[in-house]
Amino acid sequence: MELDWTTEAPAKDRRVRRSRAALMRAAVELVSERDSTAVTVSEIAEAADVSRQVLYQQFGDRDALLLEAALDLVRRELLADLSGDEDASLLALGRHFAAHRRFYRALLTGASAFALNKALTGLFLPINRQHLGRVFGDRLDAQGVEDLATFLTGGAGAVVNAWVVDGPDPLDPQEFTGRLVRMRSVVGAMITKEARR
Repeated sequence: MELDWTTEAPAKDRRVRRSRAALMRAAVELVSERDSTAVTVSEIAEAADVSRQVLYQQFGDRDALLLEAALDLVRRELLADLSGDEDASLLALGRHFAAHRRFYRALLTGASAFALNKALTGLFLPINRQHLGRVFGDRLDAQGVEDLATFLTGGAGAVVNAWVVDGPDPLDPQEFTGRLVRMRSVVGAMITKEARR
């Protein structure tokens, strides 16, 4: 008789997925409530109804959990909304960061800021790289597209960070979208002019 070693794995995977999701949700809620990353592993584990050991096993430490919670939030709630119309994508971006301002502001003003900016750049860079590749076609080499995409992604990230951290309370996604549309128009005109050369 042959044993089926695969029967345990899916149940275990479901438990791991549930506990990871609960930990990330608890981290977002606690950081948002306090407007600070000053939450302990014990508080997060208790709010997620798991042990501290589970948190350490799945994330390594609190800062890694906070970073993964932010990335999970962007992946689940924002990235799918960025694939359509450009103005709608910019509005979705503004709405997302406004809705979760307290959480992102806490991370962007804490020890996780560099790691979060780097990780978010990694999520948004492929979108910009693909767009610029289409615009420039064969007129710009791969390194040129990469450099320009990195530059634009980093610049846009800096504008979003400044808005989330220092913007008026409450944040106005419509007004911010208007600002982004104006910047996109100026940058787009420069890119189009360069692409025609």
